[in-house]
Amino acid sequence: MYGDYDGLNKPPIFDLYLGVNFWKTVNISKPDAVHVAEVIAVVPDDSVQVCLVNTRSGTPFISSLELRPLKDTLYPQANATQGLVLVGRHNFGAADLIRYPNDTYDRVWVPYTNPEDQWTTILTSSKVAMEVEDRKPLYDVPSVVMQTAVRPSNTTRNVMWFPWDAEPNHVYPMPGLLPVFYLAELETVDGKQERRLFLISLKRPNSSASWLIGDFDYLVTTVVSRTTGRPVPFVSPKENLVILGAANATTLRPIMEINSTILPPFINAAELFTPISTAGVGTDPQDVSAITAIKAKYQLNRNWVGDPCAPKNLVWDGLNCSYPISRPQRITSVNMSFGGLSGDISSYFANLKAIQYLDLSHNNLSGSIPDGLSQLPSLVLLDLTGNKLTGTIPLGLLIRIQDGNLTLRYDHSPNLCSNNSSCQPTQENRNSKTTGYIAVVVVASVVVVALVVLLLFFVIRRKEEPANIHNQEGDVQSRNRRFTYTELKVITSNFRRVLGEGGFGPVYDGFLEDGTQVAVKLRSQSSNQGVKEFLTEAQNLTGIHHRNLVSLIGYCKDGEYMALVYEYMSEGDLQHKLRGRDRNDGCLTWRQRLHIVLESAQGLEYLHKACSPPFIHRDVKTSNILLDANLKAKVADFGLMKAFNQDGDTHVSTARVVGTPGYLAPDTYALQVRDSPRAH
Repeated sequence: MYGDYDGLNKPPIFDLYLGVNFWKTVNISKPDAVHVAEVIAVVPDDSVQVCLVNTRSGTPFISSLELRPLKDTLYPQANATQGLVLVGRHNFGAADLIRYPNDTYDRVWVPYTNPEDQWTTILTSSKVAMEVEDRKPLYDVPSVVMQTAVRPSNTTRNVMWFPWDAEPNHVYPMPGLLPVFYLAELETVDGKQERRLFLISLKRPNSSASWLIGDFDYLVTTVVSRTTGRPVPFVSPKENLVILGAANATTLRPIMEINSTILPPFINAAELFTPISTAGVGTDPQDVSAITAIKAKYQLNRNWVGDPCAPKNLVWDGLNCSYPISRPQRITSVNMSFGGLSGDISSYFANLKAIQYLDLSHNNLSGSIPDGLSQLPSLVLLDLTGNKLTGTIPLGLLIRIQDGNLTLRYDHSPNLCSNNSSCQPTQENRNSKTTGYIAVVVVASVVVVALVVLLLFFVIRRKEEPANIHNQEGDVQSRNRRFTYTELKVITSNFRRVLGEGGFGPVYDGFLEDGTQVAVKLRSQSSNQGVKEFLTEAQNLTGIHHRNLVSLIGYCKDGEYMALVYEYMSEGDLQHKLRGRDRNDGCLTWRQRLHIVLESAQGLEYLHKACSPPFIHRDVKTSNILLDANLKAKVADFGLMKAFNQDGDTHVSTARVVGTPGYLAPDTYALQVRDSPRAH
């Protein structure tokens, strides 16, 4: 019963799932009514999950949940791929509800109301036996249920009927009916002068779903059911009827003499079911046990309920899964970064045998790295950045890193060592390290001088050879990788996790085959940036490389799909950092802010002075300054970048402004503007 627990004064509508399979839609139309949902299903494991799914039509609720074990042979229509949802369980002629202990399985047999006294009740106090098939009692209806029955009051009409409603839903808009009728002769019949023969029809008499039954054994239950073939489709409550009527002479002529008296139909009880598919396979049990233990260890407040991977639209936040055909789903990626985790790294992560990417960065984890992680055969990326780990990196991980099969990130963990020696240096080690530092400084000085000479050589050579980053066809010439749209879907796990949104379109998180994390900027249909602007940005990024400019890894121009693949900047953009996007983020110190300003300026200076021709960014704002794990600043989003004349420091531009303008001179919006590197 709905008691306005959510303060909305609106009865909810929500879905029920049995494991990963849809069960039914619950529509609480009357707040004071009791709603019961019952399903008969084969459970393949030792446990089963019942999930209440919020469909944004009110908050789901449940008052009680009861499970009853049944014999495998009780309902032959229920099997590994098909369940039975109860529509109604009727006890005709009864005055009271019957359940346990009269019914061993605690099935609830509800009295069916006599419509306007059209039926006559038949009663007996004698025991009614069950029909036995192959020494296995099917359905096993209690005798007390079968001790009552009804037949038409008007014996001249010899017909009776009752409606059924299968409750259509968004998964099964035309659900079928699988009926089970229970009939036992409670009156003595003169077999020579009288015959009990009648039709049970669904929807209408003489339809394809009809049974001709009769000549019942006295005080023995006969079961009439539809165990094979397709269920009868639902149309509407007014058109869906169960009709019991006397058979006519034409129907009976082939099997009997018609000079016998035909007795009216009767019925003792009935169960009406609609079938549902239970063929959906859940997540691998070992993966479920492992991720559930991890959830309990860290006391996560995430909405991790039900099956981790299924249904696909309800996958646990932070998880990615694989979906092999006819086999259990496997967890392939776990992202628990910025999750507030503390304590050591759970050993249960080593039980996720199909995991490829494990991100535990920016938490408060301590202790050593479990050696079991090196036994994960599919693991290609392990991100432990920003924790307080100590000890040595397991040898198995180091071997996989050396072989190029694993990427390990552990920045900001100074007490984590990559060899078997102690992380705390002795006095002898300190002295040797001091000597090493002096040697490094000397070598570094020589290297710096060599780099300066080499840089001057390239600058002079570049001035002599004008650069041209546009080819004649307007496409992108570079050594950067060109991706297909299908590859982007794989990289982003079907565009699952959105990092942000810009004027060009959404930006998605992704991983390359080697485990490199990337940001995929996909052009949306509503973007103002067309093919020309897209190619401009791709061309600009292709020819520009600087430590304070976001690097382009690749691009996609696949039909109507356009995207840019950038290096991933784990700390997001400066705007969110300044506003405190995450409560775990600390405030930027003034020193950090000055470094970010300086590095951003260096990136812009490179565009203005080192590029040939020079470029003006034209979209400088905090959301276009990205930060890596070390808070190193890199300028991003070159969609508005504009080249100016190489021979002079100003020129007149009639190009339109595209994208989302950031900091630029107000008169830039004029039809004719004067751009200059000094404007920034």
